[in-house]
Amino acid sequence: MDQLDALRIFLRVADMASFTQAAQSLGLPKASISMAVQRLETQLGTRLLHRTTRRVQMTPDGQTFYDRSKDLLADIEELQGMFKQGALQLQGRLRVDMPLGVARAIVIPQLPAFMQTHPGLQIELSSTDRRIDLVREGFDCVLRVGPLGDSSLVARPLGRYRMINCASPAYFAAFGMPQTLDDLSRHRLIHYASALGGNPPGFEYTASGQDDTAQFVAMAGALTVNNSDAYQAACLAGLGLIQVPEPGIKPLLASGALVEVLPQFRAAPMPVSILYGNRRNVSRRLQVFMNWLGEIMQPHLQG
Repeated sequence: MDQLDALRIFLRVADMASFTQAAQSLGLPKASISMAVQRLETQLGTRLLHRTTRRVQMTPDGQTFYDRSKDLLADIEELQGMFKQGALQLQGRLRVDMPLGVARAIVIPQLPAFMQTHPGLQIELSSTDRRIDLVREGFDCVLRVGPLGDSSLVARPLGRYRMINCASPAYFAAFGMPQTLDDLSRHRLIHYASALGGNPPGFEYTASGQDDTAQFVAMAGALTVNNSDAYQAACLAGLGLIQVPEPGIKPLLASGALVEVLPQFRAAPMPVSILYGNRRNVSRRLQVFMNWLGEIMQPHLQG
């Protein structure tokens, strides 16, 4: 029995949580199944499965090994079939991360068509405003909105989001609508901070004739939030002004639930990029997914 067979056996046992059922499904003696898993554990120097008389459960190391093994076997099957007549159906898992607003407004509504085209894929979609560690947390790619720091990751620029200043009609009824930057001294800004406890810089805008050079107006604000859903909800509740990428609030602007203000003083457009690991050979399933993601993002971006 070779190493790949042992990996397949381990995955089947883990999926079925049973040595007996795995043996029956693979048409192998239960003793062979048990021996294959024991050899893997010996080679790795760690226990992969907890075994009791009632159940089989993965250990934390077993879960990590399970995730990596599934990806490895999918890559090998893709490699083995890449020169066969006709394109193989994409197989395997993709773990991706993107901001909440992008997932909700753009990606998830179009995901059914993509998954119907590629039914062999399993997608794990993380939607969070925090900056995940792509390598340490085992992600295949992430969609980032905003400036990129120094990194060993490969960046694929997609375009930029236009920024919008807005508030609710209820807020403007209570505080009036600012017409100039000086008017902001009488208004409130809902502050956004990925880590609470900081000192938000205030209302951001781009000075005329200075492309993408950010300037700030300090503003009062009784509320600071750390995720985009709360940011938008607070604005709808009339708690202050917000500055957000246009795609996520287009329906709210169209319906009148939010109203744009100070369009001549927008913040600099925010870059949108896909990041992935610096590997020489990116899997075909990841290439296809990133191409699709880039295509569906384009109508929402400016150059």
